[in-house]
Amino acid sequence: MSDYRLGDDIDDFCVRCKRVMNHSVVSVVNSEPAKVRCRTCHSDHDYRHEQAPPPKVDLRKQALFGEVLKKVDPDSAAVEAAAGAETAPKAKPKAKSKK
Repeated sequence: MSDYRLGDDIDDFCVRCKRVMNHSVVSVVNSEPAKVRCRTCHSDHDYRHEQAPPPKVDLRKQALFGEVLKKVDPDSAAVEAAAGAETAPKAKPKAKSKK
């Protein structure tokens, strides 16, 4: 177990950059980093042990997707809903419009 000191470089998931980036240790509790500062965007946050937060599931989008699927193909919608109730459809990123 290594002891961390203030200012040490450490990799962590940045909540602002949304990726694992270099961070500096800002505070230490029981020889473990408690707070870190991103060296790219300079935001402070709790040390997350390089773990990204779980993806958010929008239940309204799932319900609307199920309704659209029922209208398109009612037979496969029932099979799809029963088999893949856990998996959420992945939303496509919105395209930026050029003006």
